[in-house]
Amino acid sequence: MTIAYPFATSEPVNQQIYRLLRQEIVDCTIRPGTLLSEKEISTRFNVSRQPVREAFIKLSETGLVQILPQRGTFVMKISAKRVSDGRFIREAVEIAIIRRAALAVTPEHLMQLKHNLHRQELAASNKRIKEFLELDDEFHRTFTQIINCPMAWETIETIKATMDRVRFMSLADVSPPESLIEQHYKIYNGLEKRDPDAAEAAMKQHLGEMISTVTTISQRNTDWFEADE
Repeated sequence: MTIAYPFATSEPVNQQIYRLLRQEIVDCTIRPGTLLSEKEISTRFNVSRQPVREAFIKLSETGLVQILPQRGTFVMKISAKRVSDGRFIREAVEIAIIRRAALAVTPEHLMQLKHNLHRQELAASNKRIKEFLELDDEFHRTFTQIINCPMAWETIETIKATMDRVRFMSLADVSPPESLIEQHYKIYNGLEKRDPDAAEAAMKQHLGEMISTVTTISQRNTDWFEADE
């Protein structure tokens, strides 16, 4: 089915297609192991194959798809090790960020974060999972804005692509939004007190939960995960 997507003129089409496909892979609308067709995707978005091909390349760089010559492009199954490695790297980066943010945060930043938390609570209470995940990302992205380091968020966004699929699948009961919001408030409280140690401890607890989460999710969805390495 051809859809006339309202692509923004301020951003390259390949980037917009990448983000749309990334979201569908993350929320498992496009399931692990699925073969992606350049022709079908270009028809769907009513674009040439070139921006689709470029979107596939970017998806492969984040570990969400694998491009196999003469065979096609496949949505990768989830690697528990890749999730664990990604969490390890993300924790190192975000701890450095949150410690600096605790010293640089302004009342305006705190107001922005508090407003985000209120919106998270509203999204969670209304079971709007996609909106909650977007607000979760916005919450973490704000820390990089506080320290004026946009490249840090670009790095995190690439690292966490595989983690995001597990995060989405865990929200129903393994790691519900209410639990994540409580953890977010602890991070916020550390920033509000301008206490780098408290902010770091809260961030470690928050990101550390991914380890137990991935084990439970992989046991429930064995077909979507790679065999243990």
